[in-house]
Amino acid sequence: MKTLSFLHRWAGGIIGLLLALIGLSGAALVWEGEWINLPGSGDPVIERVDVLAEVSERAIAAGATRITFASEEIGLHHAAYPGGAGAYFRQDGSISVSWSSMWERPEFWLFDFHHHLFAGETGETITGIAGLAGLLFVVTGVILWWRSRRAYEFRLWPRRFQPGPIVRHHRDLGILIAPLLLISMLTGIGMLYQDAARAILGGTRTSPAPKVEEVVSTEPAAIGQMLTSAKAQFPESMIRRLTIPSKPGTAYSVRLRQPSEWTPNGRTTLYFDATGTLLRTDNPLRGPTGDLVIEKLYPVHSGKIGALPGNCWCHSPALDWGCSGFWQSIPFGFGRSRPDDGAGAPPTSLK
Repeated sequence: MKTLSFLHRWAGGIIGLLLALIGLSGAALVWEGEWINLPGSGDPVIERVDVLAEVSERAIAAGATRITFASEEIGLHHAAYPGGAGAYFRQDGSISVSWSSMWERPEFWLFDFHHHLFAGETGETITGIAGLAGLLFVVTGVILWWRSRRAYEFRLWPRRFQPGPIVRHHRDLGILIAPLLLISMLTGIGMLYQDAARAILGGTRTSPAPKVEEVVSTEPAAIGQMLTSAKAQFPESMIRRLTIPSKPGTAYSVRLRQPSEWTPNGRTTLYFDATGTLLRTDNPLRGPTGDLVIEKLYPVHSGKIGALPGNCWCHSPALDWGCSGFWQSIPFGFGRSRPDDGAGAPPTSLK
């Protein structure tokens, strides 16, 4: 047990700062719909296919690679351009705001940090390793808490900002948050390691987008026809995203959210060529049970279910990672700590 406590404490102290930053950035992203305050961001969603097509055509003409349409969370259409540039369009087609770099919009650099640590695939790998470590911290923390369970005391704040009281607070508050931390870690790891998740849950491997014949044409792509066709295929769904081919020979894709899908932008995907001809339809609701579970990883991880309660449950473990990680990583968190007055058992930490 002493060895487990030593490894938990020192590994948590070393990795705690990274987990804290990931947790705090995630907590901020949970509430992005509340703090993004732009003209039109609070407008109710009115889905008109002709207006969506018009906005898409304007954005594509300006070089957009992807258009995500307005949602209940943010009532603006988001056009993404190469190099992190982009623009928000109001639902009447006017531009609310535009930017030339992701650093001009906090929601995008926070997202990039939370997922990639500003380091692309390398950062994503590091985030995955940190997530696996966090999962181990939760499990070992619960084991270490058990030996001192009789000294449990609920506190929202440490009694004193000294090593002993901080570790005790970390231990006793952490056991309450442990179930939420497990869900947060497992869903995050499942999204990063999707092939492994599919193998474990029995999901199907994602098929690449269909290839199309390369044809030189001066005519613009039939965006309106694509969106109209997609809506006709799934009339009760919401059109969520249009993705433009990044290279010749690949298809356009339209993503929709069916009523029973949890993912905000849906997983139902239809592929088209430039003339608007439907090439393939991917309907996750017709796949095996594993696909239905995988579809729910992101909305559960990000609190995109249950409106305000969902945000709160997701915010709690993220904030706990943040506070605990910072406290355990500051210098006095590494030192030998004395039990807090009345603690009864040696303090342990729970990440």
